[in-house]
Amino acid sequence: MDTALYLIPVTLGGGDVHRVLPGYNHDVVCSIRHFIVENVRSARRFLKAVDKSIDIDALTFRELNEHTALSSISHYLDPLEKDGESMGVISEAGCPAVADPGAAVVEMAQRKGLRVVPLVGPSSIIMSVMASGFSGQSFAFNGYLPVKDGERSSRLRKLEGRAWSEGQTQLFIEAPYRNVKMFSSIISSCRPDTRLCIAAGLTTEQEWVRTKTVAEWKKFPLPEIENAVSKIPAIFLLYRGSSTNCHNIV
Repeated sequence: MDTALYLIPVTLGGGDVHRVLPGYNHDVVCSIRHFIVENVRSARRFLKAVDKSIDIDALTFRELNEHTALSSISHYLDPLEKDGESMGVISEAGCPAVADPGAAVVEMAQRKGLRVVPLVGPSSIIMSVMASGFSGQSFAFNGYLPVKDGERSSRLRKLEGRAWSEGQTQLFIEAPYRNVKMFSSIISSCRPDTRLCIAAGLTTEQEWVRTKTVAEWKKFPLPEIENAVSKIPAIFLLYRGSSTNCHNIV
């Protein structure tokens, strides 16, 4: 295996590691001793799920999350840069460095001219676009939207406008405990014929993907929404109303 900084995807909200991730990832993980992780406890749990024989106590972990001062990470890549040992980056869920603090250390590796290798794994962004029925030719991931009601509604209307004027699928996320609140904001802020897709629990037993117009969502049972998205990661997608009857393009 080439010496590099390996970006190691993890499952999305749980699920069977061996069903979701390629076998090659197992070989990479088992060959690395130094990890940069968003959370040490969950990273250790993930590594044990990959291979129970991994000696966790023989590994080193450097934590990088929203609370980490970027001024303190200058030495994080020393094992790779100075000792020639491969390192791994692990996020809390999905692909590291995408809507994730790990991007900072990847940027540092690129500045230093170190090799960076992204591994194959689940991405809620790509998987939700695949399942939504929206444009996969042009789409934008907008991360987290504002928490305050007025600011969030304003941002939603701007994203909706871009979906209609540019034909660009708009994606965004929210913390699971605020998913229902986000859903309510979308329903109250967007026009009735705008289409909304909610993709929750992707790759897990709770996987749930629905696409409907805002008007149709208003008729959908709220308890089902709460059960589907209130406790698991979800991603929301907005797109303009259908201008073509699907029966006419067959």
